[in-house]
Amino acid sequence: SKGLGRHMTEAFLDAGAPRVYITARNADAVEATAAELTEAYGGECVALPGDLSTMADVEQLAAAMVEREDHLDVLVNNAGRGWLAPLGDFPERGWDKVMDLNVKSPFFLTQALIPLLTARATAEQTSSIINIGSIAGLTANPVDTYSYDVSKAGIHMMTRNLAFTLSQRNVRVNAIAPGRFHSDMTEYAKADPAAYEAELRTIPMHRWGDPDDIKGVALLLASRAGAFITGQIIPVDGGTTLAA
Repeated sequence: SKGLGRHMTEAFLDAGAPRVYITARNADAVEATAAELTEAYGGECVALPGDLSTMADVEQLAAAMVEREDHLDVLVNNAGRGWLAPLGDFPERGWDKVMDLNVKSPFFLTQALIPLLTARATAEQTSSIINIGSIAGLTANPVDTYSYDVSKAGIHMMTRNLAFTLSQRNVRVNAIAPGRFHSDMTEYAKADPAAYEAELRTIPMHRWGDPDDIKGVALLLASRAGAFITGQIIPVDGGTTLAA
C-alpha cells in the first residue's frame, strides 16, 4: 500500500494492467490506496488486507486469489521487514520474525500460487515472479541488521533455484535488489543529516532512488520486454555495489 509496492502497482496500472491485487497489514491503508489508484490510473486495484507473517496468512491470501482468478500473470513478493540490534544483543525473535516474513512467506506463497501462474503461461507468453531482494544481500553491511541481510541473500538464491525449476513451466523468476529508496524501513537513515549526507557521497550517483527507478525495472521483468530474462538479481542502487 506504500513505498516500493505502491510504486510498482502504479507502474502496472499505468501500463494498462486491467487488475492488480495489493495486500498489506493495515486494512484501512491498503483499501484507501486501492481506491486511490483505481481512480488515478483506471483498471482495477483490489485490496486484500493481510499480514503474511504466518502460514495461515499466506494460505488465506492464496485462497482469496484462487477464488477470484483462474490465472495469474505476475506475482511480486515485496513484503518484508528488518530488525536492528547490536550483534551481542541480537534476539532470537528478531531473527525469526525477519526470516519468516522475508524468506519463508514468499516461498510458500509462490508454492501456493504456482497453479495460477502456470494456468495460461506459454513459451511465448510467460508468467513472471518478481522477488524484492536488496543490495544488503549482495555486499557486507556495516549496519546491525543481521537477519535482514541474510534473508535477502536467501531471497536471491531462492530466486535462482525457482527460476531453474519453473522455467520448464514457462514461469520466469527474477529479483530486484534495491539500494536506498525512501520508505518507512529506511527513514531511520535520515535521522542524522550529517550521516545521511555522508552516505550520499558513497553512492556513485549521489542520490537515493525515486519511484520511477523501481517502476521501470518492474515493468521490464513483468512484460515481454524481459521475456528472455530469468534467474537474475538486478541491483537498482545508483552504483552502490560498484564501490563495495
